[in-house]
Amino acid sequence: MAVRVGVLGATGAVGQRLIQLLDPHPDFDLVALTASDESADRPYREVAKWRVDTPIPADVAEMTVTRTAPDAVPDDVELLFSSLPSGVGERVEPAFCEAGYVVSSNSSNDRNADDVPLTIPEVNADHIDLLEVQRDTRGWDGALVKNPNCSTITMVPTLAALDRAFGLESVHVATLQAVSGAGYDGVTSMEIIDNAIPHIGGEERKMESEARKLLGSFDGAEVRWHDADVAASCNRIPTLDGHLENVWADTNETVTAEGAADAMREYPSLDLHSSPDPLIHVFEEPDRPQPRLDRMRGGGMAVTAGGFRETEGGVQYNCLAHNTIRGAAGASVLNGELLLNDGWL
Repeated sequence: MAVRVGVLGATGAVGQRLIQLLDPHPDFDLVALTASDESADRPYREVAKWRVDTPIPADVAEMTVTRTAPDAVPDDVELLFSSLPSGVGERVEPAFCEAGYVVSSNSSNDRNADDVPLTIPEVNADHIDLLEVQRDTRGWDGALVKNPNCSTITMVPTLAALDRAFGLESVHVATLQAVSGAGYDGVTSMEIIDNAIPHIGGEERKMESEARKLLGSFDGAEVRWHDADVAASCNRIPTLDGHLENVWADTNETVTAEGAADAMREYPSLDLHSSPDPLIHVFEEPDRPQPRLDRMRGGGMAVTAGGFRETEGGVQYNCLAHNTIRGAAGASVLNGELLLNDGWL
């Protein structure tokens, strides 16, 4: 029997992607949608300006939207996917967890909290067991798990492959990020057409901290962050979807371009519905990956990499992922599959 699930913040860009992924999902039955008080008690089709590249599911279009509050969501919903703004999430998500709901969240609040798992299932699935510490510490019947920032998700699987094979010492990354990462109203056309913006507020800090937590080790009581130095420079460019990143990684052991490519090519996927096989698609061509050509590999859930060359201390390469699928909604759904697979629901 499918697990009954809901979406918090269902009218936004990530909320719409969540609906697109959840409506046909074999393990989840989408039964609840929440939004702002102004949208509550109205059909979803009336309050959502649908902008996803597939039609709005007919059954979802007629669902009644509720307030984003625990007393407004049916208590038989087992899992909630959150795409709330972080300022709302930091207030609302704990209330849902206290009320007994399990929340898989894309919101940035609490990602680096000591007792909150920050997970990419193919990289650090064992960190999900931090939920035992969370429940003991907070006294919740529910639980809160986070996926990382969209730019972090793009590079971390490739770094995990390098770390497993050669050890990771330091990382420098320059991102070329799509406008959809800022939300529909985030960057105006006058700002971004014929332009590039060499600053995305808070993005560098997120990449630098989240990567170290994701690559860290869990000893049953706490996550010990990876000791690699991570430095990021984040840039907005006029592509619609797909974050392209240029990565320079120094490794503990000597690595060749071919060895780095093989490590990524051989990095394993998981036996979960949304985890693609291969997880990392490696290109031989020096001019790939490219956002328009490669963002939808693996249904938008694969990471692609190419352009490998050796450097004095390690390797340089390019990587790409679809920022609203693998980098946001799909990541939350994948964490939901992990929660189900590991018996947290």
